[in-house]
Amino acid sequence: MPTAYFGRADEPGSTFEPSDDLLVVRAATGPAVPRQRGSVPLPLRDLLAGAVLVQAHPEVGVEVYRLPPGQPIAERIRALDAAPEIRFAGRVLADPATGEPVLYTENLFVKFTDDADPAHCRAVLAGAGLRIREQVGYAANAYFTAAPERTGQRVFTIAAELLARPDVEYSHPELIRRRARKTIAPQQWHLRATTVDGTPVNAHANVEAAHAVTRGAGITVAVIDDGIDIDHPEFAGRVVAPRDVTADTDDPRPKDQGGTGPDYGDNHGTACAGVAVAAGSAGASGVAPEAALLPIRLASGLGSQAEARAFQWAADHGADVISCSWGPADGAWYRPSDPAHQRVVPIPASTGLALEYAANSGRGGRGCVIVFAAGNGNEPADNDGYAGHPAVLAVAACNDTGTRSVYSDTGAAVAVAFPSNDFEHAPFRHPAPLTPGIWTVDRRGRRGYNPGDPALGDAAGDYTAEFGGTSSAAPGVAGTAALVLAANPGLTRARVREILQRTADRIDEANGNYDASGHSPWYGHGRVNARAAVDAARG
Repeated sequence: MPTAYFGRADEPGSTFEPSDDLLVVRAATGPAVPRQRGSVPLPLRDLLAGAVLVQAHPEVGVEVYRLPPGQPIAERIRALDAAPEIRFAGRVLADPATGEPVLYTENLFVKFTDDADPAHCRAVLAGAGLRIREQVGYAANAYFTAAPERTGQRVFTIAAELLARPDVEYSHPELIRRRARKTIAPQQWHLRATTVDGTPVNAHANVEAAHAVTRGAGITVAVIDDGIDIDHPEFAGRVVAPRDVTADTDDPRPKDQGGTGPDYGDNHGTACAGVAVAAGSAGASGVAPEAALLPIRLASGLGSQAEARAFQWAADHGADVISCSWGPADGAWYRPSDPAHQRVVPIPASTGLALEYAANSGRGGRGCVIVFAAGNGNEPADNDGYAGHPAVLAVAACNDTGTRSVYSDTGAAVAVAFPSNDFEHAPFRHPAPLTPGIWTVDRRGRRGYNPGDPALGDAAGDYTAEFGGTSSAAPGVAGTAALVLAANPGLTRARVREILQRTADRIDEANGNYDASGHSPWYGHGRVNARAAVDAARG
């Protein structure tokens, strides 16, 4: 079975198995496989009859389908591959633990040792039959390369052969997984004590008190996510260095038509940015309402080279804090026996090196503070190579009563917690929350989470009342880090982390399982206290 080595040669690899019922097709042109021209159906409609679309990557025209049980997959692939509208059709690899599709692109990331001669590196790549697509800027002697089309699974062999060389440090194929958003589908109770629908709520992160000292001016927060509605009034005048690393343009705005499907279109990034830096000028304040927003649209799958470029762009264009509310797909939080809870998803070297570049070289060498959502699977965040990376602040979610949100991931990787939404779940004896979730910015009009229903936010559809998950918690901590840096711009990222953890409030003492060092597997070092953190930074 194909094995990818995302780390060095002496580190364990990730093995995948061919799926018996999944196939991948790539359109010859356009973002999707065409089934008709105008009102005239194409033969492709019959070739895909009965197949269920389970994953789409419109940025490269790739779709993954699951066939009904018992259907011969080889025959279907041959017919699709011969269709003029299809550039390629083939088998799909799957994660053996979960059956989740894992796509390979015939691209490889290769990093030679730092002291290797660049001319030698290029000669080695050419000898392996690889074309250099990009010499990346976040690591020395590192290249994003392409094998000849239809190399197929032999990219795993090529990568392994290169990794066996003494002058190669990392070598792995570009593998694409579904990138999961960390969201669970009055007002701003997470920022201050307030009353919601007549019920007092006092489980906030002490943000309003911090605003008496600083509101984040002079600090830039990068939000890497799907499209961000940068024309929203809450971001006016504070957008810097916008980028779409998937489309390779400077327009990070949502590219879809919106709606209320299972992934809610390109709505997620706008809400995340709102939690971090919304101005509060019209209806929702972010944690750092005077910080600048560096919006980066990433629509590519998990593990893509675009993912790595996002971190480099953020660091090279002045980001002080980087907020990421995404990562590997979560297991089912309500099903403790879900085998997905035990799977380990490593971070590819390409992304890991770019993340480390931002963490070590950003802010003139003081390092960007990188925040990740811990996850919504009620599972160990330590198995997530993104949230579990040592340079990352992984954020769990706590609720409006100061206890754990039922879905929030756990473990040693969790650094701190931040207020978010919650759900009642009788099998766990988990009570109903006091509020519907986090009130924040929404994509304007009817295209966002709130189509204009006052019960879901405001009547115009510019705000949502029900954002949540660790997706909302992570930008809350990113905004708090911005307040800390505004109070003391000379702090290193390590010092910011230490302050956030040291000044956090230990919540739920009875059930938090805090150890001798003050760490809880549920809350990290506790719920962030923005005012205490700002005071510590000034001191």
